[in-house]
Amino acid sequence: MTRTVRRKLAHSKEKNKEIVGSDSDNPDDGCLCSSTICDLDWTALPDDTAIKLFSYLNYRDRASLSATCQTFRLLGSSPCLWDSLDLRYHKFDITTAQLLSSRSKNLQKLRFLGGESADAIISLEARDLCEISGYFCRDITDATLSMIAARHVMLECLQLGPDVCERITSFAIRVIAICCPKLKRLQISGVKVVTGEAINALAKHCRQLVEVAFMESDSVDEFALGNLTSVQFLSLAGTKNLKWNSASCAWSKLPKLVGLDVSRTDITFSSVMRLFLSSQYLKVLVALNCPVFEAEVDNHMTYNHKGKTLLTVFNDIFKAVGSLFVDITENESNMLSYWRKVKSTDRSMDAIATWIEWIFSHFLLRIAENNPKELDAFWIKQGAALLLDLLQSSQEDVQERAANSIATFVVIDDENATVDAQRAELVMQNGGIRLLLDLARSYREGLQSEAAKAIANLSVDSKVAKAVADIGGINILAGLARSVNRLVAEDAAGGLWNLSVGEEHKGAIAEAGGIKVLVDLIYKWRAGNDGERAAGALANLAADDSCSMEIAVAGGVHALVMLARSCKFEGVQEQAARALANLAAHGDNNNDNAAVRREAGALEALVQLTFSQHEGVRQEAAGALWNLSFDDKNREAIAAAGGITALVSLAQSCSNSSQCLQERAAGALWGLSVSEANSIAIGQEGGVAPLIALACSDIADVHETAAGALWNLAFYPTNALRIVEGGGVPALIHLCSSSVSKMARLMAALALAYVFDQRTEEFAPGGPSSEGTSKTMNFDEIKRVALKKIEAFVLSFSVPQKFAAAMVSSAPKALGQVAEAVRIPEAGHLRCSAAEIGRFVAMLRNPSSILKACSAFALLQFTIPGGRHTLHHTSLLRNAGAPRVLRAAAAAATAPVEAKVFAKILLRNLEHHHLEALN
Repeated sequence: MTRTVRRKLAHSKEKNKEIVGSDSDNPDDGCLCSSTICDLDWTALPDDTAIKLFSYLNYRDRASLSATCQTFRLLGSSPCLWDSLDLRYHKFDITTAQLLSSRSKNLQKLRFLGGESADAIISLEARDLCEISGYFCRDITDATLSMIAARHVMLECLQLGPDVCERITSFAIRVIAICCPKLKRLQISGVKVVTGEAINALAKHCRQLVEVAFMESDSVDEFALGNLTSVQFLSLAGTKNLKWNSASCAWSKLPKLVGLDVSRTDITFSSVMRLFLSSQYLKVLVALNCPVFEAEVDNHMTYNHKGKTLLTVFNDIFKAVGSLFVDITENESNMLSYWRKVKSTDRSMDAIATWIEWIFSHFLLRIAENNPKELDAFWIKQGAALLLDLLQSSQEDVQERAANSIATFVVIDDENATVDAQRAELVMQNGGIRLLLDLARSYREGLQSEAAKAIANLSVDSKVAKAVADIGGINILAGLARSVNRLVAEDAAGGLWNLSVGEEHKGAIAEAGGIKVLVDLIYKWRAGNDGERAAGALANLAADDSCSMEIAVAGGVHALVMLARSCKFEGVQEQAARALANLAAHGDNNNDNAAVRREAGALEALVQLTFSQHEGVRQEAAGALWNLSFDDKNREAIAAAGGITALVSLAQSCSNSSQCLQERAAGALWGLSVSEANSIAIGQEGGVAPLIALACSDIADVHETAAGALWNLAFYPTNALRIVEGGGVPALIHLCSSSVSKMARLMAALALAYVFDQRTEEFAPGGPSSEGTSKTMNFDEIKRVALKKIEAFVLSFSVPQKFAAAMVSSAPKALGQVAEAVRIPEAGHLRCSAAEIGRFVAMLRNPSSILKACSAFALLQFTIPGGRHTLHHTSLLRNAGAPRVLRAAAAAATAPVEAKVFAKILLRNLEHHHLEALN
């Protein structure tokens, strides 16, 4: 998850009506049923009603509807539908601008994104534009901005931000002043130096200028600002190097200054007091997060001084704002909401409240992005409440910034998708989820995107995710994921990604049609990194057996393989591989494992991903190959695709990698080594040495999988020799005696038993052991130590009283108590071949009493009732003539007690399963 860190109905708040969305598939969701819709003659609607319906559509849908008939073509061209354009979520270049130019004659308001869109504005031929708002304007130059100003002399409002406009200089500000004499609002962020010449040009030519904001600048001529005599609202938030003595002196003389914002500056206490005492008309001074001022002032300082209100992080902001409204009798906890509800006759107070909302939304977004530690308490005490209040603003840009701030301030760690649970749950407890879902249902794509992003990040917290699901958030996000707007769909997919982490939400996502939507998203936008969230959500859903089958039916296997093969973005590759790994994990329950193999290029793609420079990609690819290797046909296909070489190389290079990557590399080799050809090939490719190294890991999951792989490899004499020569025996001895994992100890013991179950000539000198023993240990000495450790392992499960009872009685209760005492539950997942079972049966005849006991112990684990492969193993044992050998072992006078008891239990297990088979 990034801090971009996871609609069947659109509601119109103004008219309190429900509008049926074009993708609604539930007839009960809206006020019209499908049969009624089919019978209506929509072209017969009154023009004003049809135009109102058009106004609720985005530009693509308007164009699509206009193309259906002549009537709608005429209505869709109505000037009132084209007085405002929000092009931030659309590709807007010169070609698009020329196509729109015929409809832009009456355009009043325009919102755009980035430098390319700025260059295209001129081609719109919208000379009556009054308001232009630009976002992500880093690339906009003086030349472009000057041309925009020269072509739009009626401009009244220009906003560029909140990110810095680093290529704009004071020259462009001068051009704006000369060309746009009707300018009333100028808000620019990040101009490095705002000179006195530029400010004086504004003072000279823009006599109606009411609001000015030069934010995030390195230098502003504070004295020249005193010449802006028409200005009522001034913001210098985040601006550096201001000379506060001259600033307070000059600004206090501004005859109409009502609101001043100096947040995130180094203003001093004396300057604040001078402005309070000297500014005749000043009503609001905003000084949020001003370290110098906060260090000098008493935190109990009053927020109202001689009719002037001070807003700081240490006072009660809601109460301070409430002091502006002299007629308030309501609870003071939410004054801005109260102001929105009442019909004020004082326009100046409306202007102040509107400006305060705008200032707060900027401030909260900026500190959410920077997340200073010293403001942690502020978020809890009132910052979160302010954001929820701003979500209810009538200003769309304020709502968007508030939603964006929520999406940002809850995130602690983008990389690991970690959120602050206290902040997230604070939003939830104060009704924030419902407010965000209401915005997500808006027909405005900007609000949809920001709300979906906030819901996605909040849903990382499991309690919030439950709240989102409980009030219908999954259906809303699934609907948004169908949007033709790329950003909206991706943000919604991010929400489904985070919600799909919870097992309880997977079924709901599937029921809402989310799986088909996510698969379609991958096909729709396969280029770039847009598929990461959809693939991530599918990866989570694929962990559920039912959802995994639905993913396959929806074409998800092909879509994910396509991403794994062709996408070059590592985040997408990682999630695609993870999804394929989870799909392949259901080999015993459905056909998804085989479906992945049958998909052209799937195995080759996963093998290639193991060579990725990104550890997460290598890890997920290895995990997918591990899961796929449980199928016999997959094992051979993976080997044919170069999987053995790739995985041995991965095991050799992952000694300093994460625990998870090490485990999966060893696990994939373990899975492949089940077959004789693969096991021998792994040994020949040099796979024994890295597995021995991984077996020495202190992490149980790592050395357990490595022990499993070595157990399989040791079945073949050439590999057994490599294990001894490579110093593997001391590593296995250490695991057999010291691992916290019973499974690791079992498989280490079995690997040692394979190495030493028959007399062999002396092995080549081994490598150094952990105890620093000689490099040339004699085979007999190695065998003696190894057998001692195997014996100690078997005896560690011995319970003398229970074994004694089982020796004198073959009653089911006595034998059952021993079986339960020695049982290793995970061993029930191990599956042995006929050759392996035959070898264990042969081991029961071995002269070594230790190997007899070890073999009987292993066979007992494989045949305990309820095991995953118990029936398979009992059948193989019968075919190998095990009953006769077991009866002899149980009756042998010289056999150890453990071997006799295990043999008796094995005979009971075989008889039990034989009777079951007959019935």
